[in-house]
Amino acid sequence: ALTTETERKIRMVQLRTVSKREKILFPVVLLLLVALLLPDAAPLLGMFCFGNLMRESGVVERLSDTVQNGLINIVTIFLGLSVGAKLVADKFLQPQTLGILLLGVVAFGIGTAAGVLMAKLLNLCSKNKINPLIGSAGVSAVPMAARVSNKVGLASDPQNFLLMHAMGPNVAGGIGSAIAAGVMLKYVLAM
Repeated sequence: ALTTETERKIRMVQLRTVSKREKILFPVVLLLLVALLLPDAAPLLGMFCFGNLMRESGVVERLSDTVQNGLINIVTIFLGLSVGAKLVADKFLQPQTLGILLLGVVAFGIGTAAGVLMAKLLNLCSKNKINPLIGSAGVSAVPMAARVSNKVGLASDPQNFLLMHAMGPNVAGGIGSAIAAGVMLKYVLAM
């Protein structure tokens, strides 16, 4: 509803190739900055950076493969079981909890809409046009938000592949959410 058919058909310029050095330096520099500026978010982003470094370095191929496939599935199952075991209906179905869920849905919608509108605003002053669907991927739902942006783009133009363009803002949204969680932890623990 926020984009026109013409905007959804905007083809973006091919991305440059990222060097191996950049791929290895990114998680290291990110973790150092977060550890120095916001130590409360360091454990959460540290795991993200560690996994990224393992995959990109290519030095620990077996460990990287295990972490990306088997281990992540096992951890997801245990996380779901442990949260589900603590989730009792009389505790969950309270107005406060449902209000938090509603706030999350509203925040997600506002974040998606703001990303689309920001991309449209950038198109007014940018030489290389940005497909506004890229803005909708700037939320922390990695990688589904990027896939949805790509799917909507493909529906308008079957040759317009936006997935790799959308992954940048998508991962940035995940990193931003982890940093925001660190800021919130800092203030909550200070109380």
